[in-house]
Amino acid sequence: MTENTEKTFEKTEKTERLKPGLYLCATPIGNMGDMTDRVRNTLSAADVIFCEDTRNSGSMLSRLGIKKRLESCHAHNEEAAAERIAELVAGGRAVAYISDAGMPCIADPGERLVRACIERGIRFEVLPGASAGLTAAIMSGLPTGRIYFAGFLPRENRERTELIAEIKRIRATVAVYESPYRVGATFAELLSVLGDRRAALVREITKLYEETVRGTLSTLAERYKDEPPKGECVIVISGEGGEEASPAESLDGMLERLLCDGMSVKDAAKQAALLLDVPKSEAYSRANEIKETL
Repeated sequence: MTENTEKTFEKTEKTERLKPGLYLCATPIGNMGDMTDRVRNTLSAADVIFCEDTRNSGSMLSRLGIKKRLESCHAHNEEAAAERIAELVAGGRAVAYISDAGMPCIADPGERLVRACIERGIRFEVLPGASAGLTAAIMSGLPTGRIYFAGFLPRENRERTELIAEIKRIRATVAVYESPYRVGATFAELLSVLGDRRAALVREITKLYEETVRGTLSTLAERYKDEPPKGECVIVISGEGGEEASPAESLDGMLERLLCDGMSVKDAAKQAALLLDVPKSEAYSRANEIKETL
């Protein structure tokens, strides 16, 4: 038994059971292979599982072969759910909490549960796992020494303007969640406030059609102006004083970088042509020539 397992489980004469408390469990954001053994074991052993959406979580648990009583805990009833969880833990129960996908508390409910546990002296554990924001920051190719996670940009104009103004001053790579239907407008809005910085759009992380499109705020705004991307999206932006856009980047340099990243000749040529505003035929011809030298 590992040290982490010993922390979570206590032995009885016949079996092992979870210690009373709240367990915040990260769940896969797309690929079910990202479910950790620790989370799977904890969900199997919990007395009750609270979840953001009983239908989504019920489907996921069914695929794992886990049958448990589910209770709801979402953004609109989190305070009431905290009281219910406190009551259960006081009665010696082990309670697990999962949001729809990813890490509870990170752009998902859970923050008030943690605060309630601390205020009431209730034991809780956080079981880590997949996080779209961190994964996207790495996939963007931008510096990851310092990362600022902004979550979802607010819909209200005043709050949105204030957050984007805050982002402008941040000297770290910034990751934000955005609806695919607003991606083009958001890139244009960020461009108008931040200037033309290096950026990337990462979508459908860990899923079949996972894609990372790297470029600048201006080229990405143009790319998605009329045709929104599909699936769940994360926008990643270089920080203030960091990697500024380089309009003078050569066609050969960009093609070599894209090909070395594993992109096909066709896709590398298409992206380079879009980002540098050169004819697709020219980009494709040079991509073929460069590919032969790599």
